[in-house]
Amino acid sequence: MISSRLLNSAPLCVPSSIISVNNNKFSSVKGSRHSQIAHSSYYPTATIKSQVSMDSIPKAHEPAFEFLCKKPYTPPSWAANLNPVPSHIFSLGHFPTPIHQWNLPNLPKGTEVYLKRDDLSGMQLSGNKVRKLEFLLAEAVAQGADCIITIGGIQSNHCRATAVAAKYLNLDCYLILRTSKALVDKDPGLTGNLLVERLVGAHVDLISKEEYASVGAVALTNILKQKLLSEGRKPYVIPVGGSNSLGTWGYVEAVREIQQQLGKGSGGITFDDIIVACGSGGTIAGLAVGTWLSGLAAKVHAYCVCDDPDYFYDYVQGLIDGLQAGVSSRDIVNIQNAKGLGYAMNTAEELNFVQEIAKATGIVLDPVYSGKAAYGMMRDMAENPGKWEGRKVLFIHTGGLLGLYEKTEQMAPLVGNWRRMDVHESIPRKEGTGFQR
Repeated sequence: MISSRLLNSAPLCVPSSIISVNNNKFSSVKGSRHSQIAHSSYYPTATIKSQVSMDSIPKAHEPAFEFLCKKPYTPPSWAANLNPVPSHIFSLGHFPTPIHQWNLPNLPKGTEVYLKRDDLSGMQLSGNKVRKLEFLLAEAVAQGADCIITIGGIQSNHCRATAVAAKYLNLDCYLILRTSKALVDKDPGLTGNLLVERLVGAHVDLISKEEYASVGAVALTNILKQKLLSEGRKPYVIPVGGSNSLGTWGYVEAVREIQQQLGKGSGGITFDDIIVACGSGGTIAGLAVGTWLSGLAAKVHAYCVCDDPDYFYDYVQGLIDGLQAGVSSRDIVNIQNAKGLGYAMNTAEELNFVQEIAKATGIVLDPVYSGKAAYGMMRDMAENPGKWEGRKVLFIHTGGLLGLYEKTEQMAPLVGNWRRMDVHESIPRKEGTGFQR
């Protein structure tokens, strides 16, 4: 087992090169150990190899690697007056994520679109959810939580990201997933996000859409919280999408990242517009507040994929009021409706758009969030080209690739580019069967 001297020391990230794995059944490491040896979440029965000198173990203030480390958080200078400021952050993502030009077809004259690749942030293809979880899970660990509760749709990217991140930190994860009334009593299967959630051992509670709507997400998570408390557990509740005022810091921090990227060999590029999908409000709240405070001078546009713009203006207002930002949401973000048939529901035209963009540019959009936002953006550019001519646009790709797996039947007619290879009978054959190099 890890020595008590190490467990009682200051927070430390132990390099994987000095960790070996006990092949016995994994034991569960709970409580204060999360903040002390984050890397041990991979190996609950990890031991330090005796042949390695203790001098090779990094000191608490000199971690060998930053990934999965808890560290003090210092906000950007322009955000220092927000309140409260998080005290710590867990490094869960691979940041900074790249920015590159997106060669979209049929853009208005002089318009350039760039892509911020938050779909490459890690966490099993997570996307934007990682940024929020870095702050939320730091608080969960600080409060001594031994499990996480969160809630969302049956293919929630946020729920999958939370399940993975929780397991990284040796926290159990309890998911309340919304599904149809016809399927609520059936095994939910292993499609898309569900496969990852169930592989990492998340506990899944299904709720029908009707009951979800009548009871509400807050009440449902509280019911599960009280049940776990009665069993002696220490749950920490994360709201839908990780979108509360603390989670909002994830995209305040992303604005600082964008600023730093623009300052490094960008050739003097500045963005006139930032565009992103909106599903729970936290991402656009952070982007809008960060852009406003930092002086980035870009107009933030959000395409909501559920509810309606008025709902999100009010919800985002609550998030920024929770940070004492002192600004109106309507003054710092433009929210447009892009929900179409409804949340996680797609028209044939939307799915065809996703396929055409992938074919034309190599960028795979998810059908629930970025696909609808990009569809809304391109439609607006086609209908109002003068509004966009000559502008430099940054589109935030928020990930969600696994959501496509639920759309395979609808997508199948759009991707029929296969055939059996025709090998003429005159081509020489070797005797026997099987694979030949």
